[in-house]
Amino acid sequence: MAPTQVEVEGGGVRVVSRRLVRPEPCAPPEQAAETMHLTPWDLRMMAVECIQKGVLLPRPPAGGQHHVEHLASSFARALARFYPLAGRLAVEEIDDDDGGGGASRELRSISISLCCNDKGAEFVHAVAPGVTVADITASVYVPRVVWSFFPLNGMVGAAAAVDCRPVLAAQVTELADGVFVAMSLSHGVADGGTFWHLFRTWSEMSRGCELSTPSPVLERWFVDSCPVPIPLPFATPEDMIRQAEYPPVQECFFHFTAESVKKLKAKANDEMAGEATATISSLQSLLAHLWRAVCRARRLSPEQETRYALPVGCRARVKGLAQGYLGNAVAPVAAKAAAGEVMDKGLGWTAWLLNRAVASVDEASVRGTLAAWPEKPSFLRMADLQKQAGGGMGTSNSPRFDVYGNDFGWGRPVGVRSGGGNKLDGKMTVYEGRDGGGSMALEVCLAPEALARLVADEEFMGAPA
Repeated sequence: MAPTQVEVEGGGVRVVSRRLVRPEPCAPPEQAAETMHLTPWDLRMMAVECIQKGVLLPRPPAGGQHHVEHLASSFARALARFYPLAGRLAVEEIDDDDGGGGASRELRSISISLCCNDKGAEFVHAVAPGVTVADITASVYVPRVVWSFFPLNGMVGAAAAVDCRPVLAAQVTELADGVFVAMSLSHGVADGGTFWHLFRTWSEMSRGCELSTPSPVLERWFVDSCPVPIPLPFATPEDMIRQAEYPPVQECFFHFTAESVKKLKAKANDEMAGEATATISSLQSLLAHLWRAVCRARRLSPEQETRYALPVGCRARVKGLAQGYLGNAVAPVAAKAAAGEVMDKGLGWTAWLLNRAVASVDEASVRGTLAAWPEKPSFLRMADLQKQAGGGMGTSNSPRFDVYGNDFGWGRPVGVRSGGGNKLDGKMTVYEGRDGGGSMALEVCLAPEALARLVADEEFMGAPA
């Protein structure tokens, strides 16, 4: 029987309380006065919404206010290691003279930095007594109520600078038989690597175990030729914000066992034997499987160009960047092809396109891009993906992030979901699988009619568990 969408009866989410949580212990005065300048990697993400991820947990033995206070306390202690994220974005006006003598004109620009002033992260306690764990996990369709489990909904990075809002927030939502623990983090100050580093630190402090990860590296990394701070060609931060109307979308969550991923990888590499000069990875094989299926589900014409964008982590690719670097350290790449080629040339050919896009990122290309950015700044806008006439796709997150290890003290997560931030037709999110060992999961966001066809696609659905 085809999967159906779950309608959650009485699924309203009610906010019980909001508060600001400051690092515990507080940062020393010299740190509280610190200004952290933002890199091109950071500033490029100022026009997108927050990273929003959370885990679905079983019901804690001591429910109610007791466990909420325990989570707030451990969040404050985790925040002490990541104290810049308890700060606020600060805007400075820069007046540039173009050097034209008496006929000179004033060119207005701004800089945006992160002021480590310990004003605090937001902490929200909410309840959803009409929502059960099964409501979220029983169907491949993701119920819309999940978006209400996240704070800072709809906030783009630059908006936090306008309203002096927190760049980080957490929300604990009590369900009928479980709890959902979520975070929202401005993408203008950090990426998914920092997000899950903080989330893991929080869960381990809540659990009371020895921390498995080192403290984050707080010093921002710039190429030598980069001006600091970087002037941005806007009169105000409001000028960076472009409100966009997105068509309706629906989401599905698909699990892929380690065995099914292994088969996709073997098939992709077999098809490219004698042609490929490097091994196609498991992730590239899975995303190629998805790309081909989405082209079919969208019923794209064979000549229509389709584009798959994905982030490439740079912490292991650039000397001087530590694995625990706090901030953005991601290079964007994209593979392009006509839809007919993607659908007809096979899994291996499509996966090889993704492999070559990732391989194009090396230290020289990263440094060159960062050095050139201040002269001609460009900003990621999710609306640009929407403009690609139905042919655009993009993936965020990574299966390398340890999601299911985030036990807060009463059991491992039974699921992971993301919030409504940046959700539009073609947005995909990849996670490690719930069974580990090379299993993976995909959260797929598409127009409703295309998603229905994807779920009915026997070739695609033959791989998920």
